[in-house]
Amino acid sequence: MCYDVKAQTESQLKRAMRDANEATIREIKENLLKQTDLPLFHVTGFQHPKMFIYTQESPNYPVVSQWGLVPGWAKDKKDIWNKTLNARGETLFEKNSFRKSAKDKRCIICIDGFYEHHHHGKETIPYYISRKDEQPISLAGLWNEWVDPETGELLNTFSIVTTEGNPMMAEIHNNPKLSGPRMPVILPEELEDNWLKEINDDLDQKKLEELLTSYPETELQAHTVKKLRGKNATGNIPEASEVYEYPEVQVSY
Repeated sequence: MCYDVKAQTESQLKRAMRDANEATIREIKENLLKQTDLPLFHVTGFQHPKMFIYTQESPNYPVVSQWGLVPGWAKDKKDIWNKTLNARGETLFEKNSFRKSAKDKRCIICIDGFYEHHHHGKETIPYYISRKDEQPISLAGLWNEWVDPETGELLNTFSIVTTEGNPMMAEIHNNPKLSGPRMPVILPEELEDNWLKEINDDLDQKKLEELLTSYPETELQAHTVKKLRGKNATGNIPEASEVYEYPEVQVSY
């Protein structure tokens, strides 16, 4: 699962910064940025934040999108988007909520890192996971445009694709109610653009499905942080991702 992330403005602009000139970056920051909820030090998908994504149509220029994919057939976003924060990689092309987006509307979401909860007895301990080299993480995502039938509002929404957790995530994401550990699909930089390639046949789809694998734990780091839920939650502040030690659990990986 991936319901909690940290996404700073500079990380979200990772792909835009590769080729854009100063004027373009300034335009993004002065115009598009005000339409988002950035910067996000900690946010849960259930808050449906507005973030930047990169689509097949706009691979290097960010698009404002809201977390929680709303498929075209939905009559009301509130009935569906809490259930579509994540999309299981194993069933992308089968599930009614995702299969159309999996074929035609894939995207990349650039973040600093993500949070996951570890069950320790009756306690739930949050961890923050990021790349060891401190570079932004590029997540595989799906997106869709949906028109509210009542208001006529055009809503751009996205979902984060997940896969089986690596050994590190298996230790952290040990929710007994789940069949196994999960983690978001992290795309290696050299394979990012492959996720946005057009699907023309079964072979193209198979190549995409091969990207839906666990990211190596040797490339990631994790540490415990202050509580993210309940009355003592840190909220959307810089300290949310800072190390906080719990004597009863292993602190970091």
